[in-house]
Amino acid sequence: MTLRKLKILATAVPIAAVVVLEVVRYVLLGQMLPWRNRFILDAVTVGAILIFSTIIFRYVGGMQKRLERQNEELLALHSAGLDVASELSLDAVLHKVVERARKLVGARYGALSVIDRDGHIQQFIASGVTPEERAAIGPPPVGHGVLGVVLHEGQRLRLGDVREHPRSAGFPPNHPVMKTLLAVPIVCSSPFLGNLYLSEKDNGENFTPGEEETLERFAVQAAIAIDNAHLHAQAADLAVAQERLRISHEMHDGLAQVLGYVNTKVQAIDAYLKRGKGEEASEQLQELAVSAREAYGKVREGIGDLRTLPDPDRPLQDVLRDYLEGWREQTGISTQFTFSGDVHLRPVVELQLVRIVQEALANVRKHSRATSARIVVARRDGTVAVTVTDNGIGFNPGAKPRTEFPRFGLSTMRERADSIGAVLAIDSAPGRGTTVHFELPAL
Repeated sequence: MTLRKLKILATAVPIAAVVVLEVVRYVLLGQMLPWRNRFILDAVTVGAILIFSTIIFRYVGGMQKRLERQNEELLALHSAGLDVASELSLDAVLHKVVERARKLVGARYGALSVIDRDGHIQQFIASGVTPEERAAIGPPPVGHGVLGVVLHEGQRLRLGDVREHPRSAGFPPNHPVMKTLLAVPIVCSSPFLGNLYLSEKDNGENFTPGEEETLERFAVQAAIAIDNAHLHAQAADLAVAQERLRISHEMHDGLAQVLGYVNTKVQAIDAYLKRGKGEEASEQLQELAVSAREAYGKVREGIGDLRTLPDPDRPLQDVLRDYLEGWREQTGISTQFTFSGDVHLRPVVELQLVRIVQEALANVRKHSRATSARIVVARRDGTVAVTVTDNGIGFNPGAKPRTEFPRFGLSTMRERADSIGAVLAIDSAPGRGTTVHFELPAL
């Protein structure tokens, strides 16, 4: 039942009660009191009840408005927290923290300072000013004046006039006029240290204690999001470091095999030449040249793989696009790249995805004789689907291989797919190219 209906009911019920009492009194007692005295008594009774009801419902109405404001604040805080936590890049999280804090409280300007271990401002992210206005202000602050109170002492600040604070040192030239200030520290579990500043409400009023509490609660959520982004970056760095080590070992082992093969061929060539069998020696030289070209291609691919592993600060789409541009220049094979949907993956999953694509393209270069390849990455119904297709000669996936290729590459891709819970399928036949397709759950 709404508060309006309760008010109507609270007014109607006392009046009805008085009418009922009058009827009962008339039936039981008759006309013992003059009608004028009864009217005055009833009026006083109804008036007292109405005054009491008004006081009670005014109090209840105030409580309801406060609850509605708190509910709106919690919803806005929840939405802001989810928006910030959805990002995995630390830089993107920091920018979103400033934007959502400013909108949450209705501030015209916002800023976030990132502090190093010595207490100096390492990064200063501003919101509410244009890039031109920010450039005109000059270098970021160094933490003197009022900012230093939050920066070095970890205190909250809520000021109606910054200029009246004893630590106020004024603003640099071209700085927007700022009178009010609301500032809270962001306390993280990670090495990150920072402070959040807001200034000038859109309605021109001062910041309230309730808005200070709101910003403090948001700072707690922001700290969790920053810690999450920091851990994500660490996990990504660890995954990349491990993969770099693995690729280095693969290159080392591959080169060791090639050098052993070269040594065997050189000995065979030397023996043929000593026996005067020039034709056989020439055949061995040709095989050696093919092996050398293959080794050269593997080394270049390995170097490309090392340079094109995922980076926490680079989207997956950019990583793949850069790799494909280098691969196309190296191989001369035309490529088409399509990336669609909102793809968010854990660092180790993203890394394996890139490596499977690289392995598939390595097989295209070595075995397919293709002139074009197409790579598609798309999010569909909670999964990420990846397809690598070429127009080469194809092969029979069910036939027993005559050499370790392309089966060795396929087994490596399957192992990588299994490690991230992906389902990998190979579709190929002699004369109609090859398609490598795998799907994995999206975040």
